[in-house]
Amino acid sequence: MSNPESKNVQKHAAAEHALRFLVPGSVVGVGSGSTVAFFIAALSKRTVDFPKAVSSSERSTALLKAAGIDVLDLNEAEAIDVYVDGADEVDPQLALIKGGGGALTREKIIAQASRRFVCIVDESKQVQVLGGFPLPVEVIPMARSLVTRELQALGATVTERDGFVTDNGNRILDAAGLKITDPLGLEAQLNQWPGVVTVGLFARRRPDVLLVAGPGGVVERGG
Repeated sequence: MSNPESKNVQKHAAAEHALRFLVPGSVVGVGSGSTVAFFIAALSKRTVDFPKAVSSSERSTALLKAAGIDVLDLNEAEAIDVYVDGADEVDPQLALIKGGGGALTREKIIAQASRRFVCIVDESKQVQVLGGFPLPVEVIPMARSLVTRELQALGATVTERDGFVTDNGNRILDAAGLKITDPLGLEAQLNQWPGVVTVGLFARRRPDVLLVAGPGGVVERGG
């Protein structure tokens, strides 16, 4: 079995496992990305139990609607019991880097609004120190140069995501080369910079449960 096929099998296993944390009849928070696409596919077989969802991206919204699931605006939902999403990196303390797909702002909002955050990853996403994956920072367009200089002052190599506009109409700067030993502190620092909408560090709101899929099955961490 090739490596991409192995990863897809693992992502599928983590997505199926996440269904165990859902309460039938509740509104499900749904993230974005390749692993979440497997979760939406699993959810599509349980639409009687889970007819409504809140989505973090236009792409996930389209997939949910195609599956016959009613997608609510977060302001319309009384409560989100469980939010399921993936990650680009996760450290031993369950701090995350997210935003490879550019939906970090809406992902962070729904994670904060949810009682329980279940993160689903394959084992390749586990790292000892965050920063191998470039840190996404969503900025309003006029602040691109300002925030780029601030990130460079921290030692980052910064690249604007070419031709990409977020669902909120903003831009993404990818900051590479950072060794993030204090995720909570860096998240707080960057969030204070004028022009920054959201930084793709999930340290203040970490997952309550991490599901890690590997060759031997799915391992639960947290809980």
